[in-house]
Amino acid sequence: MAVDARTIREAWGSIPSPGLVGAGMERFTGQRMERILAIVAAIGSAALGVQALLAAITRLQVLDAPHLAMMILVFLPLLWMILACLTGQWAKQACGAFAVMYVLALLLWPVVVDRTIRTPESQPWIFFLVNIGVVAALLAFPPRLQFAWAIGLPFVYGWVRLAQGDFTQSFWITTAFDVSFTLILGLVIVSLGWMFRQVANGVDDARSRAVQSYASAAGATAAEEERVAMAALMHDSVLAALIAAERADSERERTLAVAMAREALTRLANTEASIAQEGNDEPVSRGQIVAELRRTLSEHGADAVVEERGAPAAVPGRVARAIVLAARQAIGNALAHAGGRGLHVVAESDAADRLTVIVVDSGPGFDPDAIGEDRLGIRASIVARMAAVAGSSEIETDAEGTTVRLSWEAS
Repeated sequence: MAVDARTIREAWGSIPSPGLVGAGMERFTGQRMERILAIVAAIGSAALGVQALLAAITRLQVLDAPHLAMMILVFLPLLWMILACLTGQWAKQACGAFAVMYVLALLLWPVVVDRTIRTPESQPWIFFLVNIGVVAALLAFPPRLQFAWAIGLPFVYGWVRLAQGDFTQSFWITTAFDVSFTLILGLVIVSLGWMFRQVANGVDDARSRAVQSYASAAGATAAEEERVAMAALMHDSVLAALIAAERADSERERTLAVAMAREALTRLANTEASIAQEGNDEPVSRGQIVAELRRTLSEHGADAVVEERGAPAAVPGRVARAIVLAARQAIGNALAHAGGRGLHVVAESDAADRLTVIVVDSGPGFDPDAIGEDRLGIRASIVARMAAVAGSSEIETDAEGTTVRLSWEAS
């Protein structure tokens, strides 16, 4: 099975443009698998490339333009492929370029080499790179072309060797051995790459289903809590008001029934706003927020101090809830990752409509850029929560500890 010119054009067209590199790679397990395959391919290609280069130099009889052009045609794309795989930049383009250029070099080989000084036992240096061409196709092309390269390249090399030896009998035995060896190894390489990618895709799919299941369960729990709260409100307030109105005989009883109905409707409206906005706009004092944080520390059994500084302050209820929940997340992180070492919480304000809550620990710190995209503890529970109420969050971390600063002020 030879790789013809049409297949080469199809492979060349499959090489993505630079603007498309990385598109659709949001599934980070697949990204990591591709990175591992690229690094392993770079190491193997470098080892075999050095071997082929030394063989090309030591066996070179005449350094003329055709031989020099052949070496440039093969080793320049190979060098680009190795560097691209190591750096992770334009890896698919570089691998695709080498896969195509190597096939062209094989097809040109009988025209360039000197047949009079070749023997069946002397393998040409280009033979060392046959399976590197398969690896390049594995990293650059879709599965159909990967198998085409794995099956076609050994036969193209076999045809080149036989053409170099004028199809004499002495070339058939060694060529058949080389073709069978490279064919089996190429198919194994492509099969392993396909298997590793399938495993990575399976992990990503399982994670996606788990996240969706968790989101559905959380939504169902929230809906159930809302239903219970609304049912309790209807039973305790609305139903009582209806009963009072039905039994009202005197003017005073009717007035009380109207007051009960008005109160029930107000509580119903406040409950709806609380569900929609995680709190209402009624002022909440700094002391209430501090009490909630102290209760959080007590629930976790943490021996830490919540300190108040500055002038008394009050913030809207939804802001207070966001600050409390974000601070709880920061406290939980300090307890989980720093063991609660040096944990200290400060609530300070320099004006009546400003509030800053600071959570400090003396743990080992962390690298924010190294946090996986599927970890939402900081992004969603702290940063996004404060941004949702027009607040701000700052996280400073190093080897001496972590400081989380949650701030809000009236606009």
